[in-house]
Amino acid sequence: MDLWDFVVERREQIAFQGFQHVSLVVQCVLLATVLGTALGVVCHRRAWARGLASTVSSIGLTLPALAVIALVYGATGQGITAAVVSVTFYALLVVWRNAVVGLSGVDGQLLEAAQGLGMGRSRRLLRVQLPLAWPVILSGVRVSAQMTMGIAAIAAYVTGPGLGGLIFTGLTRLGGANALESALTGTLLVVVLALVLDLLLVLLGRLTTPRGIRA
Repeated sequence: MDLWDFVVERREQIAFQGFQHVSLVVQCVLLATVLGTALGVVCHRRAWARGLASTVSSIGLTLPALAVIALVYGATGQGITAAVVSVTFYALLVVWRNAVVGLSGVDGQLLEAAQGLGMGRSRRLLRVQLPLAWPVILSGVRVSAQMTMGIAAIAAYVTGPGLGGLIFTGLTRLGGANALESALTGTLLVVVLALVLDLLLVLLGRLTTPRGIRA
């Protein structure tokens, strides 16, 4: 059986696993965006906190994904929980770092001008800082989405949902019938879905970035 026949014969199963994969990544990245931006707001005003964010992110991103997933699985005993926690963890590190960089990079003179117009701290944050920092934050969201597409596949090691099941099934049965087709299908679809999601995030950036600061 060639690759095309394999995909056609199992199209419903593959479509469902693809949906699971994208759903896991999108939900985790959305959660990481909210948490990471909130942490960025808390940390960007203090030099020591900015340094902490950079250090924690750098160290966290060096941790092997399989080890993190296995540790979370050992603590929770739930494959889906381990997948969600692990994917969110890696996405959060990138978004948090970018949120700190983006918010710290807002021109202080603009904030002074906004204060002179009578804006309080909360309004300055919502009306000035976050809109100006958003392109940098969104860049982190895009990176985290691409990275976690692969991490979500690794989560199949602990029976996490998504296309990783196809990949691991194929790898564990190499030499057997349809093993190569299974691994290739899962891998190629992860790549395709990552590209599609990145394109959607680019479009989101065009729609949500203030016109005056668009690249």
